[in-house]
Amino acid sequence: MSRTTPARPVDVEALFPELATFRGTTTRLHPRPGRPAPSASSVGGPMLWPTDEPWPVCAEAHGRGRGRRPADIRRQRQLLASTWAREQTPGPTDEERELLGELDREHRIPGASETDPLPMIGLAQLYRRDVPDLPTGPGDSDLLHVFWCPFDAHGPGRYDLELHLRWRRSWEVGDVLTAPPQPLVVGSDRFVPEPCVLHPEQVVTYPFAGLLPEGPCARIDAWEDALEEGAEHAADAGAPESLGYQYDLSIPPGWRVGGFPSWHATDPYPMDCPTCTTPMRLLLTIDSSEWDGGSGSWRPLEDRNQPTHRSATPTAVTVGRCGELNVFACPNDPEHPHRWSLQ
Repeated sequence: MSRTTPARPVDVEALFPELATFRGTTTRLHPRPGRPAPSASSVGGPMLWPTDEPWPVCAEAHGRGRGRRPADIRRQRQLLASTWAREQTPGPTDEERELLGELDREHRIPGASETDPLPMIGLAQLYRRDVPDLPTGPGDSDLLHVFWCPFDAHGPGRYDLELHLRWRRSWEVGDVLTAPPQPLVVGSDRFVPEPCVLHPEQVVTYPFAGLLPEGPCARIDAWEDALEEGAEHAADAGAPESLGYQYDLSIPPGWRVGGFPSWHATDPYPMDCPTCTTPMRLLLTIDSSEWDGGSGSWRPLEDRNQPTHRSATPTAVTVGRCGELNVFACPNDPEHPHRWSLQ
């Protein structure tokens, strides 16, 4: 089933005509649980990965010998879903609670070294034919693989994520790896995505307000201040009191490709290519939810009658404390190192 973003509550360019100059597009991926094939774009699905190419591993030194088993995480999710789906007496029984507790246990891998090659988890694969805002990769590459390490134990503070992105030409892949290596344990269940099919939808987007020129930014601030002052002022401004530029009119929530990054958790800072210093562009946003209490106007029409807990967090991936991860790429050379920001 396709997903359709509702029309915006107001026409933002009618309110602020100067925004037409900054109009862009982003592709909302709308991941939903399913059974994707290696030939399809997906989150958490099987990768079109050749058998004769090594699977990406994390080689950075950090603890990797204690955590939860991926199979236990998936079994726990399946069990919880089935118990709450029962029409009569929904919820786990005492026996099921005992099993859920067992599946929630951490396990230790005897003899594990901090430098053992650790298989990364296949987070997503995106075909350019499916995703309008996905740029062309090196040469004429049409397929992007996204991996991450299942432990947030990287960088100077030992709390950072580690991503690995790989472009390839899909038509050059011969035999496909059907049983890729998996980590024995992971640092958290939030690193293990549920297999999801995608329903890409290209929508209009506008920059984060703080990155607009002073004139439009000041006008937006004044408009939002008027909305907050009360219903009478909101009616004079031509919009409901609860409306806001950031959460309703500019940048959609959820997994998406291209467009503009949000800087709602930090002040904006330059994202320049570490190799050539060129300003980088947003490649991919990995989000903890499809919408939340502040961005419900973006909820697809097809999901209006779905329980929020099932449709708002379809991938089971959580970034930080329910935030989003913006991945940036160099527009001059997609093989230059990527950068990312956590919001």
